[in-house]
Amino acid sequence: MSKILLIEDDEVMSTIVKRILQKAEYQVDHVRNGKEAFEILEHTGYGYDLIITDIMMPYANGFEILSKVRNIPDGRQLPVILLSNAGMDDMIQEGLKLGADDFLKKPVLPAELLMRIRRLLNKEVS
Repeated sequence: MSKILLIEDDEVMSTIVKRILQKAEYQVDHVRNGKEAFEILEHTGYGYDLIITDIMMPYANGFEILSKVRNIPDGRQLPVILLSNAGMDDMIQEGLKLGADDFLKKPVLPAELLMRIRRLLNKEVS
């Protein structure tokens, strides 16, 4: 079972995404901000198969999280999907330049979210 870290400060959005992922039999850990994300990543030794992160959050934004993940000491390439509100196209482009693997606009469509996750996780296996 693949393990996913969801970093999202909006309670409604995080509840929806967690349900989608759990129904698809992914193991999901959820944190509400960048500070909690850094703590759990350090504590688990970046022990996730994929990270889904909102861009705009308190304490540390999605770009800071992405930057930290792209500099994992062991050199692993942990896939990262950015979530953003509609109308934030410049931020999405910036995230892709910084190394995000994919992005989704909120509200997410369940089938699209799962398709993108499967694509990234299958790429990791190959």
